[in-house]
Amino acid sequence: MARSSDSAGSEGGNHSEFDTTPSWRIFRIMSEFVSGFTFLGNIEHSVTIFGSARMPQNGPYCKQAYELGRRLAQRGFTVVTGGGPGVMQAGNHGAWDAGGNSVGINIELPHEQRINPYVRRSISFHYFFSRKVMLDFSAEAYIFFPGGFGTLDEFFELITLVQTGKLDTTVPIILFGRSFWEPLADWMRTVMLEGLHTVAAHDLTVWTITDDLDEVMEIVESGILTQTQQRLERTGHEHPTPDEKLQKATRPMAGTEQ
Repeated sequence: MARSSDSAGSEGGNHSEFDTTPSWRIFRIMSEFVSGFTFLGNIEHSVTIFGSARMPQNGPYCKQAYELGRRLAQRGFTVVTGGGPGVMQAGNHGAWDAGGNSVGINIELPHEQRINPYVRRSISFHYFFSRKVMLDFSAEAYIFFPGGFGTLDEFFELITLVQTGKLDTTVPIILFGRSFWEPLADWMRTVMLEGLHTVAAHDLTVWTITDDLDEVMEIVESGILTQTQQRLERTGHEHPTPDEKLQKATRPMAGTEQ
C-alpha cells in the first residue's frame, strides 16, 4: 500500500504474499492508486519541483531551488517534490523555512525510505510506476531543474501527456537552467522536428526555458490563476478534487495522437 504520514494505515509485517502472488500485487497496486489520488486531492495550489538527487546543497542549482521553494511558499503555494535529496531537498527546505506546505511523494527502497528532513507531509509508494503517475498529476505547475535520467523521464512523460491531451496546456512546464535545457531543445527542433518530422511545431512550445526566478514566479502565478478561474466556471469550486484528478489521469487521449 501507499503509506502516508497523514494516515494511521500501515502495511507492516511480512510482504511475502505480495511478492509472490499476482492477485495480491493487483490489490496492492489498486491500494496505491486510491491512496495516492486521495492524498493529491488534499493538496491545494501545488507546484512540483523536479531535479537531480545528486546535486550538493551548496551548489548553484540547489541554492536556486531553495530560493524558489521559499518564494512559492511565501505566495501560498504548496511545494511538492519526490521527497529525496539534492534539488528536491532544496525545494522542500525553502518551503519549510518559509513556513509553507512542503510535500514529498516518496519511493520505498529495499532497506529504507529516502525522505529528506524538510517534508511536512508525505506519502510513499512500493511501486515506482504508481509514484510516477502521482507525480504526473501532483500539481498545477511543474518546474524542472537539471537532473539525470529520472528528471528527463518525468519531463518527457509530462510533455507526452500534453501532446496526447491528457494534461491541459494551461499547466506551466518550466525548464530552469538554460545551459542544461537549451541543447536538448535545439536537438528536438533540428532532429525531431526539422529532420525526421516526428513531432509538430506546436509540440515544442509547451515549455519555457529560463534562468530567471522572477519569470518562473510570474509564469506559475499566471498559469495557476487561469486554471483556478476555469475550474470555478466549470465546477463552482476553486481546488481540484481527488475524483477530478483521477478523471484527468484516465481521460481518453486526443484523437490526433496514437
